[in-house]
Amino acid sequence: MDLPSFLRTMRRQSVLIISGVVVGVSAGVLVSLFTPQRYEASTDVYIAAQSSAQASTADRTQASSYTRQAVESYRMLITSSLVLQPVIDSLRLPTTVAALTPSVRATTGQDSLVITISASAPVAVQSARLANAISESFQTVVEQKLEKPSETATYRIQVISVQPALVPVRPAAPALPLSLALGATAGLAVGIGAAVLRGQLDTRVRTRDELQAAVDLPVLAVTAFDPSASQRTLVLAAQPRSPRSEPYRTLRTNVGFFIPPGRSGVFAVTSSSPGEGKSTLAANLALSFAEAGHRVALLDADLRKPRVAASFGVNGDVGLSDVLAGRISINDALQRWKTSTLFVLPAGAIPPNPAELLGSPSMEVLIEQLTAAFDIVLIDTPPVLPVTDAVVVSHLCTGVILAAATAGVAAARIADAATTVDAASGRVIGTVLTKQPTPRGGRNPYAGYGHALDAPRIAAS
Repeated sequence: MDLPSFLRTMRRQSVLIISGVVVGVSAGVLVSLFTPQRYEASTDVYIAAQSSAQASTADRTQASSYTRQAVESYRMLITSSLVLQPVIDSLRLPTTVAALTPSVRATTGQDSLVITISASAPVAVQSARLANAISESFQTVVEQKLEKPSETATYRIQVISVQPALVPVRPAAPALPLSLALGATAGLAVGIGAAVLRGQLDTRVRTRDELQAAVDLPVLAVTAFDPSASQRTLVLAAQPRSPRSEPYRTLRTNVGFFIPPGRSGVFAVTSSSPGEGKSTLAANLALSFAEAGHRVALLDADLRKPRVAASFGVNGDVGLSDVLAGRISINDALQRWKTSTLFVLPAGAIPPNPAELLGSPSMEVLIEQLTAAFDIVLIDTPPVLPVTDAVVVSHLCTGVILAAATAGVAAARIADAATTVDAASGRVIGTVLTKQPTPRGGRNPYAGYGHALDAPRIAAS
C-alpha cells in the first residue's frame, strides 16, 4: 500500500480510528479508577570498599574491582528474605516476605556503585518508613553477615546511605495522565491496524482510478450522488443547468466516438449488481443525445424490474415484451416524450421468460427496425451477474456501458461482469462511476459555465 492509498484508507476509516482512540482512553480511565492508590518512596545507598592503612596499591585495586562485581549480587539480595524478614519484624508488618516482595524494587545503573531502593505502600508515610527500614536491614546484612571483616583483611565493604527516603507528596498510582496517554496510543494503534486490515479486505471501487484498474477500460464519466434520485431521475430535464447534468453530456460525447460513421449506434446500459444507478444513467444519456439533436429510442429491456416508464411518466402497460410477443407493433408501442426527439419503449407486461424473449429472433428484427429509424438506440438492461438478460442482448449492440456505484460493488464483481459480456461476443466500451459523493462544499469548478452547455430543446419534427 503506497502513501496516497494509505491516506485514503485512513480518511475512509476515520470513524473506526476515532472509535479505537475513544475506547483506549476509556480503558485508561477505567484502569485509573480501579487501580488502588499507592505511594512510592526511594532511598539511595552507596557500596564502598574501605581499605586499611596497610593495604597496598594492588590490594586497593582488588577491593575496587570486587566491589563493582558484587553490586549486582547485592541488588538482588535486597528482595530476599534475609533482608526483608527483619524489616517485617521491626515494623511489625502483617505480611510475609512473598507478599512484600512485589512492593520492593532495587535498581542500579551500569558500572554504578549506587543502588536505589524503592518501596510502595498505600500510605505515604509507610512507604518512606519501609524504604528506610530496608536500607538499614540491607546495610546490616552486608556489613555484619556477608562481608564481616577479619583481622587479616586489607579492606572491608561498607553500605553508606546517600539519600534517605522522604515522604512522597503525590501517589505513584493511579497515574491518570499516563493511563490516558497509554490508552490513547494503544487505541490509535489498534484503530489504524483495524483500518488498514479493513481497507485491504474492502475491495469496493470508490475512485475513477480504482474503477479503471478493475476492468482496464476507459471511464466514460463520473456522475454525482443525488439523494433525491429516486424522486428526480431525469436530472437533465429537472435541472439542465445544474453541474450534476454535465457528466451526462460528457458521457454523450465519449459514447459518440464509438458510433460507426454513417450508421446508428446501439448501446446497452447495465451494471454488475442491482442498485448501481444504471436506469438513471440510461435515461439521462438518452435525454443528452436528444438534447444534441439526435433521434433517440430508449428501450426498457429490464423485464424483471422496469423503471423507464415511471421515470418518464409514460404509460407502461404495453411495451417491449408485447412487441416481441407479436401482440403490438413497434409503431404503436413507442411513445414520444413531450416534444423532444426522444422516443421511449417501456418494458410492458412482465413475461415469465425474459431472457428467452430478449434472445429471440424478434429482438434482432426489432433492433434492425430501430436502427433504420433512429440515430441512437439505448437499451436499459438488468444487471449482468444475477441474470443473463443483458448478456443475450449485448451481441446485438455496438457496445455495452457498465455502470458501477461508488463504494457499492467490489472490483472483482465489476471485472466478472465485463468478462461475462465479452464471453458472449459482446463488447464493453467503457464504465461509468455513479453515485460519486460531492466534494466538500458541494461546488463544481465549472458550475458558472452551465448556461453555455445547456443546449436548447428540440422541437418535434
